[in-house]
Amino acid sequence: MAPDGGVCKQVVESHPKHVKYDVGMGKMERNNTLIKSAIVLGEKHRVPSINGVHELLECPVCTSLMYPPIYQCPDGHTLCSDCKIRVHNCCPSCRLELGNIRCLALEKVAESLELPCRYQSLGCHDMFLYYSKVKHEQHCRFRPYNCPYAGSECSVTGDIPALVAHLKDDHNVDMHDGCTFNHRYVKANPHEVENATWMLTVFNCYGRQFCLHFEAFQLGSAPVYTSFLRFMGEDSEEKDFGYSLEVGGYGRKLSWQGVPRSIRDSHRKVRDSLDGLIIPRNLALFFSGGDREELKLRVTGRIWKEQ
Repeated sequence: MAPDGGVCKQVVESHPKHVKYDVGMGKMERNNTLIKSAIVLGEKHRVPSINGVHELLECPVCTSLMYPPIYQCPDGHTLCSDCKIRVHNCCPSCRLELGNIRCLALEKVAESLELPCRYQSLGCHDMFLYYSKVKHEQHCRFRPYNCPYAGSECSVTGDIPALVAHLKDDHNVDMHDGCTFNHRYVKANPHEVENATWMLTVFNCYGRQFCLHFEAFQLGSAPVYTSFLRFMGEDSEEKDFGYSLEVGGYGRKLSWQGVPRSIRDSHRKVRDSLDGLIIPRNLALFFSGGDREELKLRVTGRIWKEQ
């Protein structure tokens, strides 16, 4: 919105049947006063917490902070570009047609602001320029983790201690202390791979937590079993650790050595990348012995810290 009123003139001429000059100008002048005040404050002090400006930058439809292009109706009501499409180009406040009028003054205000990360309460105390805030938040190391439990669409998020408690209390996951493991997996009917259950065990090792997964799934048309380890921490830290897995019987064995993937990567992403021990069903039944009608696999392994 230009200071000389050019945009306002354009608005009046574009909507002569809908907009009364005194009403439209009054609302837009009030917005202009707030915006000009914010620019002065922002330039002099770069203060992040200006309540009036923060409210102006909130989209009235989705309540998220707005980023260019920011649109306004002839009466000066603003909204974000995504919601402009959702409301079918009709202002949700006054029902006037929105058109393609940009609120350039508000976009300029945003450039002068510094805001805290949305995860400030979780430990991120840095300040960010308005337009770099969203990009930072997408990769902020303090952002909550998703629940790593497989086999259900669990929507719980939180920090590591909260998720460990959640896995134990709500998913009844076994918790073990130590960096070595020796687990036996038994399934009565191994031919029903599509109905396989997911197994998850959490290990406390080197003061960190690791998730050991074991499950059956279809690799193309071939039924297989897989086991892999995930690290409850950032992907930048996963390379500090290594692990090995081994399964076998009757003088044969399969082994795997790798790096535990961060739980920032979803369970499905890790599994489908085949980044772990893969056991074809026929070989798993051979390892199980007996009449080959029951799965009995013993998976051993260890976790170590790289030097």
